[in-house]
Amino acid sequence: MRALERTSILILAAVAGSVLAVAGCEQRSASDTRSASETVGQQVDRTADKLAAKTNEVAVKTSDAANKAAAVMDDVTLTGKVKAALFAEPGLRMLQMGVETKDSVVTLTGFVESAALKERARQIAGSVAGVRSVVDNLVAPSTQSG
Repeated sequence: MRALERTSILILAAVAGSVLAVAGCEQRSASDTRSASETVGQQVDRTADKLAAKTNEVAVKTSDAANKAAAVMDDVTLTGKVKAALFAEPGLRMLQMGVETKDSVVTLTGFVESAALKERARQIAGSVAGVRSVVDNLVAPSTQSG
């Protein structure tokens, strides 16, 4: 935000300096000076309006970027919470499992030792607060014999 304030101040200072330089360099009669100062005032007003519009545009873009960053951080936090919950479950080997989160949807990948552990991993991930849904891409050995 400081960069935005600095930029705004620099632009305003440059505009004010330009207006003063133009106004100071011209010599006019009293009536010409009055109309010139009105013109300069109008220019300052227009410039100030443009500056306010640009400042608002930058603020909106900054807010959007902050919201996107917050969403990414929420996903990272959810991934950490799911990994911690899975790690605490006896029988699950986290070194053989992967956890990814996008838009609060958790995807489980890797290998587990049984269909029961696969289901348990899905249940644990789905029970973590903030998880909208779980995509189960875990692989378990088949219980059928060939």
